[in-house]
Amino acid sequence: MEHTRSGSDIFLRLDPGDELHESIQAVCVSEGVSGAAITSGIGRVRATDVGYLGDDSVYHRVVLEEANELLSMQGNVSVLDGKPFTHIHIVLSDDDHVVHGGHLFSSIVHVTAELHLRILEKNVRIPMTRCSVPGSEFKPLSFEE
Repeated sequence: MEHTRSGSDIFLRLDPGDELHESIQAVCVSEGVSGAAITSGIGRVRATDVGYLGDDSVYHRVVLEEANELLSMQGNVSVLDGKPFTHIHIVLSDDDHVVHGGHLFSSIVHVTAELHLRILEKNVRIPMTRCSVPGSEFKPLSFEE
């Protein structure tokens, strides 16, 4: 993995074996980022655990073991329990051009991934945090300090 920062922008290149969430979180720690928008992500990934939050407040998940093209990725970085927390949604295409997508739990870079983060500079409403909701796996975004 490599990254570079230009003002409020961080660009990352991830390598085979890097996990998307872990890599973004590690860069946020090294750069002192407490809030960011994940604006784009492209590449090729595998072992992707993706799902959606059902009406029962439980995530319904599927793991796509095979390699897929990462067509789009967006989300944000906030703070949960004092550490960077990444909330990411993705769109993938398999080798037959069938599209899959949803909430990303984990994904391993297969060939490469190129990502962009826009850092939210500290102001009155940053850092963004996450909190728990009783009876739900969902961790909603909060702007309270």
